[in-house]
Amino acid sequence: MTMSASGGRGPAAPWLAEIRATVALAWPMVLTNLAQIAMTTTDVMMMGRLGPTALAAGTLGYNLYFAPVIFGLGLLLAASPMMASALGRKLHSLRDVRRTVRQALWLAIAVSIPIWLLLWQAEFFLLAMGQEPELARTAASYVRTLQWALLPFFGYVVLRSFISALERPGWALIIMFVMVAFNVLANWCLMFGNLGFPALGVPGSGLATTISSALMFAGLALVVSVERQFKRYQLFGRFWRPDWPRFRELLRLGLPIAGAMTFEVTIFNAAALLMGLISAPALAAHAIAIQIASISFMVPMGLSQAATVRVGRAFGARSVDGIRRAGWTAFCIGVGFMGLMAILMVTLPRTLISGFIDLDLPENQPVIELAISFLALAGLFQIFDGAQAVAAGMLRGLHDTKIAMIYSLLGYWGIGFTLGVVLAFPLNFGGVGMWIGLVTGLAVVSVLLVIRWMRRDRLLPWVSPNALL
Repeated sequence: MTMSASGGRGPAAPWLAEIRATVALAWPMVLTNLAQIAMTTTDVMMMGRLGPTALAAGTLGYNLYFAPVIFGLGLLLAASPMMASALGRKLHSLRDVRRTVRQALWLAIAVSIPIWLLLWQAEFFLLAMGQEPELARTAASYVRTLQWALLPFFGYVVLRSFISALERPGWALIIMFVMVAFNVLANWCLMFGNLGFPALGVPGSGLATTISSALMFAGLALVVSVERQFKRYQLFGRFWRPDWPRFRELLRLGLPIAGAMTFEVTIFNAAALLMGLISAPALAAHAIAIQIASISFMVPMGLSQAATVRVGRAFGARSVDGIRRAGWTAFCIGVGFMGLMAILMVTLPRTLISGFIDLDLPENQPVIELAISFLALAGLFQIFDGAQAVAAGMLRGLHDTKIAMIYSLLGYWGIGFTLGVVLAFPLNFGGVGMWIGLVTGLAVVSVLLVIRWMRRDRLLPWVSPNALL
């Protein structure tokens, strides 16, 4: 018997408690991630109302903006395991957590400045890439209003990591959902000139995102300043005081995370560019399959964030059993969910594709056939993507980030991209070959990360060998 009717405890009780704690922490994070996707999606949908040229320019500008954002985001994600382990060592570790938050905000400022300087030259970079001058000019005008969203967004990420480390992520979800609605309104006003505002076109969308990001940060800053459980940390008191040892520790942990995330994102950007060289239907089918996969990926991403906190707390408390339970619980939930999504993609591909393209139009048939093939491969893709995402979060909880970056470079670019290019072009597999490469790269990274996790005793010098089997 694992648990009696009277509430007695048995071998399964700690695992059931961990499942409840993980799910309670993860679901607001999952919905917050989905809300962020919704904000981007509404921007794209509203740009489409300005015409195909505006949509193309906006998409081009956002892709240029996205890569440095991911790099900066990776740097700041180091704050989460640092705060979680501090709270694991001492539940009310006010000073240690406050030091991390403050220096993470310093890091947000430090990384934003060079990215701003880089993005201000967006037109130059786009022209150097061979884009049409008018398209490059419009895209650059969008980036110049969008880039100022960077710092408040990074600040929001730091504060979201803080409340998540305290296992109170609900406020971030509430604020994000309110801002999604506000962003739609701001786009409507600033892009199209409604309610007396000037019609700014595509740059209006960038300005709307900047205002929304500023309000997101301001809203969460207000919450952590007045809500009883948060305000005792006094996060913004004496903010100007440097703490260089903590700043360097954030860089030490964050640079490998940023590198790993950048390697992953850029391989998908490269795959999209190569799909365009194969054919227009291949590019369209790829966009559909990736969008479907991206939506489902928000679940393991949220579980990865929860795993970092739960493993980090157990790591700080030096709880061998807690580390094992926290990691495997998040991993099994994440991979299990992605397994269900894989079944859905394989059995109902046309239903999923119908949300993006009219299945009855004859001219869409080449895209539909390719998208069905891509979704079949995306089934495997989903499982491996979920495994690598959650496993990376588990290892971050142990402050182990450098090896994951090396695995990402090896798996995504060394194996996956190389195999995809060889299959797609010399061997004439086309888009299917590129997808086989992507799946293989993800499989390699996920297997390596899981093996790393299974050998985690090497990362814990305070336990005896083989104690974590």
